[in-house]
Amino acid sequence: MTQTAQTRFNQPSDVARFNMIEQQIRTWEVLDPVVLDLFNEVPREQFVAESQQGLAFADIELPIGYGQTMLSPKIEGKILQALGVKKTDKVLLVGTGAGYLTALLAKLAAHVHSVEVIPELSSLAKTNLQKHNIHNVSLYIADAVNGYASEAPYDVIVFAGSLQIHPSAAEQMLNTGGRMFSVVGELPIMQAILTQRVSDGVSRKEVLFETCLPPLVNAPQAAKFEF
Repeated sequence: MTQTAQTRFNQPSDVARFNMIEQQIRTWEVLDPVVLDLFNEVPREQFVAESQQGLAFADIELPIGYGQTMLSPKIEGKILQALGVKKTDKVLLVGTGAGYLTALLAKLAAHVHSVEVIPELSSLAKTNLQKHNIHNVSLYIADAVNGYASEAPYDVIVFAGSLQIHPSAAEQMLNTGGRMFSVVGELPIMQAILTQRVSDGVSRKEVLFETCLPPLVNAPQAAKFEF
């Protein structure tokens, strides 16, 4: 660690944050400086319970209550880099959780519509976002595994948990040129997919990487074949 870096670390959390960015996020080929700066700007440890703050920078899916987890830092970094969110973008996030990914997206976008099926988590996210003066967000309590049509269309859609089936209905809620991030599949193989809507009825899909995420609540199940 350089002397210059040391002078920036006033709290133990500063060291942990630096290590998270350099050893987890950057090594997963998240190199966009705007994205990396976000993890310095938005204090991850303040979006988890006090008892969990020591684990806030770990390379894990951190429990946030009600059977749900916060995505690992490297996955959040990958999502943000892949989507290339712009200041003019209208974003839909499915799975608000404790509000951290909502906060990151809000720092990049014009407005974020963030939907959570568990009311207690949506309330927690509201408190967290207000505490950090993030106001370009609308929070909803609803089941949005197939998208959230009432505020469509969107420039960006993010699913913060896995789905067994590609979210085709949500894909139709994208503006032309819009992008959607989803993790589709079943254990032990899931694929992170970037979908871009090229024109009406035409989309381009790119597999970004393989990973495994907990499923979204009420996610549709793939058809099972019995012989």
